[in-house]
Amino acid sequence: MSFFAVLFALILEQARPLPRDNVVHESMVAWSRFAGRNFDAGQQRHAWLVWLVTVAVPALAAWLAYALFASLNVLAALAWNVAILYVTLGFRQFSYQFTDIREALDRGDEEGARQRLAQWRHLDASELPRSELLRHVIEHSLLAAHRHVFGVFFWFIALSAVGLGPAGAVFYRMAEFARRYWTYKVRTSDVATHERVMRLAQDLFALIDHVPARLTAFGFAVVGNFEEAVAGWRRDAGLWRHANEGIVLAAAAGALGVQLGGGVAPGISPERVRPENDALESTEAAGSTPGMPPCSAHLDRVVGLVWRSVVLWMLLVALLTLARLLG
Repeated sequence: MSFFAVLFALILEQARPLPRDNVVHESMVAWSRFAGRNFDAGQQRHAWLVWLVTVAVPALAAWLAYALFASLNVLAALAWNVAILYVTLGFRQFSYQFTDIREALDRGDEEGARQRLAQWRHLDASELPRSELLRHVIEHSLLAAHRHVFGVFFWFIALSAVGLGPAGAVFYRMAEFARRYWTYKVRTSDVATHERVMRLAQDLFALIDHVPARLTAFGFAVVGNFEEAVAGWRRDAGLWRHANEGIVLAAAAGALGVQLGGGVAPGISPERVRPENDALESTEAAGSTPGMPPCSAHLDRVVGLVWRSVVLWMLLVALLTLARLLG
């Protein structure tokens, strides 16, 4: 049933994607704000309570609803899985920003592309040269594909296999959102608030994302240039501060043959990790992956790489489902 739930959710999401300003995102923001306002009193135990309320409670609710639907019939349980996956998994939750930027670059409107990147990632992209702009778009798109598609996919499959239905998809999506929400909250506040919650959300998401990041990198290697992807994984992952991001981006850079990483450009976002020596400003000094400098053609290659990886994992899940049915 997991295979069909993912398949139907992807088809539905392509046919009728969620609008940019949708009630699901607004509800996630409101729920995170409610948890922080009512349960954070500044102590470490309160940070844990905020995180559990933000992440674990929605996942538990999704599982309880699944158990109720499963007690009725299989089709009701399948429909619930598809509904949850529709709002937690999919390309259209981020691809419209990617598409807008690519279309602006195709028109030669680099200023418009910078503005759209700034709106998407909440960073100052006004001084980015074209090559660095493309590098940002590629890196952010790869990480967004991992977090919106592959991470949700892996946690859904893992927990649904033990009877928890869509709880894994909700758990991963809320954990990723909590990390992003509290990082943005602290970064944009005039005073340092909720720092314990932010650090805890970042640390826990790094643990939650440990296996999915490596599986995503492996998928990129299989459907791309395997030898270069594995070599980049081993050699270049350390160019990024966060290990999970480094592994995904290094493997993708090798699979695509594109140069990623490099120096810290103006307006860098939290997700783009700084080199160990922040004083280094040049790309050569800071280090980057080998390959061709980013160009517009690489944007199409990113789309192809992600879709081929989706097909790969769907085929594997289909084979496992078939083996389970025959067994």
